[in-house]
Amino acid sequence: MSWPEVITAKSENRHEIKLAGAAISKRILENGLDGGIFQLTNINLLNISDTCLNAIPDSISCLVNLQSLLLFGNKIADFNKNITSLKKLKVLDLSRNQLKAIPESINDMKELTNINFSSNEIEEMPKLLDFPNLITVDVSNNKLTSFLDVEDAVMPHLVDLKLKSNAIDVLPNYIAQSLPSLKNFDIGDNQLKTVPGEVALLSKLKEINLKGNKFTDKRFMKLVDQCRTKQIVDYIRDHIPRSGEATQPAGKTKGKKGKKEEPPPEDTETDLCHALKILHVEDDILRVKIVESQVASIRPYILCCIVNDLSFDETSFKKFIQLQTKLHDTVCDKRNVATIATHDLNKIAPGDLMYTAQAPAALKLTPLSRLRPYSGEQLFQQLTAEAEALRKEKKRNVYSGIHKYLYLLEGKPLYPCLTESTGKVISFPPITNSEDTKMSQQSKAMLVEVTSHVSLGACKTVMNKLLQECLLLGIGAQEGDSSHHCLTVQQVKVVDLEGNLKNVYPSRTDCVYEVNNIKVLRNIKK
Repeated sequence: MSWPEVITAKSENRHEIKLAGAAISKRILENGLDGGIFQLTNINLLNISDTCLNAIPDSISCLVNLQSLLLFGNKIADFNKNITSLKKLKVLDLSRNQLKAIPESINDMKELTNINFSSNEIEEMPKLLDFPNLITVDVSNNKLTSFLDVEDAVMPHLVDLKLKSNAIDVLPNYIAQSLPSLKNFDIGDNQLKTVPGEVALLSKLKEINLKGNKFTDKRFMKLVDQCRTKQIVDYIRDHIPRSGEATQPAGKTKGKKGKKEEPPPEDTETDLCHALKILHVEDDILRVKIVESQVASIRPYILCCIVNDLSFDETSFKKFIQLQTKLHDTVCDKRNVATIATHDLNKIAPGDLMYTAQAPAALKLTPLSRLRPYSGEQLFQQLTAEAEALRKEKKRNVYSGIHKYLYLLEGKPLYPCLTESTGKVISFPPITNSEDTKMSQQSKAMLVEVTSHVSLGACKTVMNKLLQECLLLGIGAQEGDSSHHCLTVQQVKVVDLEGNLKNVYPSRTDCVYEVNNIKVLRNIKK
């Protein structure tokens, strides 16, 4: 029997079909995928995501008008070559599967604009040739040991390249020649020991992430952690030779023992020092009680802290909001790794908080920028409807804004939430937090919450980065010279229902920054 979604799509001549979540997964497990899907030759978007699907049938080749194929979050281990016969395909998303290899025939797909193979088990990519329309490539969180072979490739419009969290140990010197339009380049958390001087020839580069590599040049390693893209690229241009150049950069002389006399990187604050003050946890500070039996299989990890003595103006508050968006896209990996929520502490009822999970129909909150309360179920349905309407209006094949995170909840029997002592929900990760505790330019203290389904370490990485950026943004009190920023952070405990400590943040091992312009003062009494 044909599935109702397939029947509806056929009778209404729809151009899109979406099948996702636990209910679809159950059907696939019991009777396999409905073959009628592949008779819908007019559809241009097929989304089968977050299911137990473990193979793509050969009949995928029948969907000759397909422009977007979204198969993320399944159990697919083999890339069916029949996909590469889809000559009109523009968006190909096979992220969060179990792929180990990609066929060379992917080079036949000249219309591709977006490729996402992130979070698989890919050990090697084929040589990539001509992709005249390609804009983004994401092969992060795989097992690559070498950089993409794009030598002599034609990719005039490739803007975003993400290779984070692999085992790549060499960056080729032809990178600028092959990728002339590259703007955003993420090759963090690999095994690089150096970078070629040709990186400085990437004339359109706006953001580069090299953090988490093992550079032998310790000064460059600190620069990577401390400075922005312009300073990193300037250092590469001035101090790292290109192929065929002498090791000694032009215009530089050597001092004693052959060491270069080098000025500090441009715009670094070697003579200034920002202060991160960590207040020791006290008995009267709110705690977060975690209901482990509820969240264990949904979203088990949470860290919290309090930031006091905030001082926003219109500009800094706008930058603070933009910072959270940026971190969600970068260190949080588009909320796939972790989610940040910030609350005005003075709008939270006194007493301990509870981190638990509730049924979609039972969870209720007033979402950010909404005027009335919604249940989790109602909000999910509302956002889904808005996303479809917006995508059709804009004639796009992908979601935007908060709507692009809905897939993280599809098919979940319970939704994670943080409640205050009265039982009111103030946070619904990874989607939104409450309008009732919303930060504003007048906020003087905030509760910061980071949750993850990946690991507690992921929460710590995100929280460390958020506090560092908030400190450098200057949203806390200032000490003496206006160039010296100070941020006061209060430790918060997470405990189980019996009161046993699960974690406290920031601990002694947190907020350790390998930069010269930040000092961390710990265990300060209130």
